[in-house]
Amino acid sequence: MEIDLMDETPEAATPPVNVERSLEAILMIADEPQTLVSLATALGAPVAAVRQSIERLVADFDGHGEAGGIRRGFELREVGGGWRIYVRGEYDDVVRDFVLTQNPTRLSQAALETLAVIAYKQPISRGAIASIRAVNVDSVVRTLLGRGLITEAFTDSETGAIHYATTDLTLAQLGINSIDELPAISPLLSDGSDGFADGF
Repeated sequence: MEIDLMDETPEAATPPVNVERSLEAILMIADEPQTLVSLATALGAPVAAVRQSIERLVADFDGHGEAGGIRRGFELREVGGGWRIYVRGEYDDVVRDFVLTQNPTRLSQAALETLAVIAYKQPISRGAIASIRAVNVDSVVRTLLGRGLITEAFTDSETGAIHYATTDLTLAQLGINSIDELPAISPLLSDGSDGFADGF
């Protein structure tokens, strides 16, 4: 007689969430700083537990974890009331060199359009860019940041939204010395007689 063991054993409990590893996974793909509350909500964990895990991750990435370790090439930094993983400042040059020389693929049409929006409307938040383009711009903004064509100008203290601006590299690629040298947009549009506010 065959015994169905599934009927004989109690229902398996849901394994506990590994908070620190889960935080690493979320923060690796986050485009904006994440608040403790949003992280706790995503993991279904108490805010206090998330705060402690964040503190341990900061120490671990800095090479000061409980078991010791090495200082990583990235850090977990609090910016604008939230947490996000960043490249350490001392590695900016090597990352920039990799992006510009080892990965010299052309920008997509979406990236070019997004760069144009930022160039003419800077400083501008990702939400405002998405509103103008009427599409999600998360991956495109990541690409432009990675290429060194835009930078995080500042973080709004009230909303936590990062505002982006173009870099000197963008000016160099365009062959201009200042954003003021960008051509007026209105003459380039078929219905440009009405123009745009602030030149866009």
